[in-house]
Amino acid sequence: MKPRSTRGTTIALAQLPVVKGAVAENLEMHLAYIQNAAERGADLVVFPELSLTGYELELLEQLALPKDSAVFDTLSTAAVAHNIVVIAGCPLVSEGKTPQIGAVICFPNGERAFYAKQYLHEGEAVYCSTGNESYLCTVNGTRIALAICADFANPAHSEAAAAQQADVYIASALISEAGYEVDAQLLASMAKRHQFPVLLANHISNTGGWQTCGKSGGWNADGELAIATDGTEACIVICAINGGALDASLVTNLPIKDSCPVG
Repeated sequence: MKPRSTRGTTIALAQLPVVKGAVAENLEMHLAYIQNAAERGADLVVFPELSLTGYELELLEQLALPKDSAVFDTLSTAAVAHNIVVIAGCPLVSEGKTPQIGAVICFPNGERAFYAKQYLHEGEAVYCSTGNESYLCTVNGTRIALAICADFANPAHSEAAAAQQADVYIASALISEAGYEVDAQLLASMAKRHQFPVLLANHISNTGGWQTCGKSGGWNADGELAIATDGTEACIVICAINGGALDASLVTNLPIKDSCPVG
């Protein structure tokens, strides 16, 4: 068995309302959640799939962001100011190809990285292209693997994370009520198989024609559900990872929860 980090890392899962195609408005909401997560001691905050735009496949081409976008500059500034790693969902410009469903990762030292979804959901290939590299970063000695939604449905993705000796696996996703039970069982089985905590950051808005179900949370290394939000309230899940252990709590009634309409 691989050695585990003993320093501990606190990860915040942001469950927030998102407005269709409104990047500037969604960015402001992200900044408020970043501040809230940092104030609660998080080392990293992760947002759902395509959190900056909503899951709007038909708009991906016009909403796709280049890697030098001012939006990423703003997120990077927030990461530095609050001393926190920020992972936000966004469509990325892919030279010579259709856009990619991706994530920007901003670090407190000003550096940034990008990850593009490797495995697409049915119907997504019409609008976007795939990435071809896994992503793993280290925070406080904890090795964190990142997945975007359908990535986790392909066993090869979590197998690669385990081969890279990940300590925790985070899925940034869009899951509906109808799909939650199947996906939750899949994530729980993955945690138990690979003996690492698995975390889920899900949407709460009606986006891309999907009514999402929230229930962001995490499973411990034994595949047991440690925490899940109660439906679609705006909130932050705080997950303390230490070794293979997961200790989680829920932050609700955020002062920012009504500043952005759901839908």
